[in-house]
Amino acid sequence: MEPTRENSLRTDEVPRSVQFQSFSIKTSLHVWRASSRAESTHQQLSVYLLQSQDINFRMGVTQNNTDMEEGTLEIGMEYRTVSGVAGPLVILEKVKGPKYQEIVNLRLGDGTTRRGQVLEVDGEKAVVQVFEGTSGIDNKYTTVQFTGEVLKTPVSMDMLGRIFNGSGKPIDNGPPILPEVYLDISGSSINPSERTYPEEMIQTGISTIDVMNSIARGQKIPLFSAAGLPHNEIAAQICRQAGLVKRLEKTGNLMEHEEEDNFAIVFAAMGVNMETAQFFKRDFEENGSMERVTLFLNLANDPTIERIITPRIALTTAEYLAYECGKHVLVILTDMSSYADALREVSAAREEVPGRRGYPGYMYTDLATIYERAGRIEGRKGSITQIPILTMPNDDISTNQCPPISLYANYAIGKDVQAMKAVVGEEALSSEDMLYLEFLDKFERKFVSQGAYDTRNIFQSLDLAWTLLRIFPRELLHRIPAKILNEFYNRDTAN
Repeated sequence: MEPTRENSLRTDEVPRSVQFQSFSIKTSLHVWRASSRAESTHQQLSVYLLQSQDINFRMGVTQNNTDMEEGTLEIGMEYRTVSGVAGPLVILEKVKGPKYQEIVNLRLGDGTTRRGQVLEVDGEKAVVQVFEGTSGIDNKYTTVQFTGEVLKTPVSMDMLGRIFNGSGKPIDNGPPILPEVYLDISGSSINPSERTYPEEMIQTGISTIDVMNSIARGQKIPLFSAAGLPHNEIAAQICRQAGLVKRLEKTGNLMEHEEEDNFAIVFAAMGVNMETAQFFKRDFEENGSMERVTLFLNLANDPTIERIITPRIALTTAEYLAYECGKHVLVILTDMSSYADALREVSAAREEVPGRRGYPGYMYTDLATIYERAGRIEGRKGSITQIPILTMPNDDISTNQCPPISLYANYAIGKDVQAMKAVVGEEALSSEDMLYLEFLDKFERKFVSQGAYDTRNIFQSLDLAWTLLRIFPRELLHRIPAKILNEFYNRDTAN
């Protein structure tokens, strides 16, 4: 029966799904009372959410009928027991039953409110990390309220094509997101027994990645960079060009398939300056890739503690798009060095024993909670693929992250011949040495050197690679199986 104006206010007839409302400390309860004048319970919920301008990290609260009728929300006790402030942390005493990762609301003396999360519990003491920073917090006027809820973020298909800050709040002057569900940002790693082996590919349009470091759906593959290198441009190029690989018919023609449009990108930038943030926004909007991208921007002047939750919000959004909406999601995280620096700052504020370079000893465990959320799940159509970008401190690779040189034997021989040529001259080289020099030159000039707007699908990249290999006589390609050589070496595409 369609509810009328008279019965729309009777909470005993409101479904439990509608009673599951979102609560924000920056939204007055008068919003709910104003929205109750709507014509239907569905309109009540819509008006309530649209009038709320801060939808960031609402906590799901199921209210009983008495609370709904009285217009009150009992979410926890308040304390005025702040004993100290250290960096982004607030230390509380005489707290009854604090829980790890519980969300707290802090109200300052000037009436402003901030949000934090319990980081450590020791009896009646609790350490809270404040997302908006601790400036202005004192032990005389600041009150702390424990909510009993964990950190959740609203997710929806409408998040595609939108820009958010590091806390998940829209910053593109668009309307608020009407959430379809609230999810815990911590998520969980995928059960190994439920993982599906990654086989299908995501192409980036960059030959050196697609051919030499192919990315399978559900895989995680890092991109190591250094200060001054164009990793931001590479990340933007991947967003412009990435997509699912079209299947190839036996006739050699490309065949469209139903999954071609089920592709999305979640891009999380951490600790970037304003110039870099504007570059990403402008590039995505001007090149038409924004409609399939959800962009999270944590700026360098944003609270450091926000960087710790930014990748988790991005991955929670990706999990919803992948496992609930059936999309193949590519998650790009840049720069993970900024994330590690945020961990180090929090660890120093907690006066923990530092590890190498001052990073906390649990950093690798913490990073694993992010990277292990990539993969494919048995029975689900979607997948999550990660490309974390890491700027190495002081350009230092203390362990051999690069692939063995034996994978590129002909290129390595070409570099040796090039060095020998500088000593003995070109006249002293054999005809075979000249082949390696020719391969070296064309490999770097045609294959590796690819323009920022030069898109190649995987088939074009493979054809180019075979064109380079045909420089050598067949007997020198002894690392390639004979079956592969018989199929591709003498193709008509040879120059």
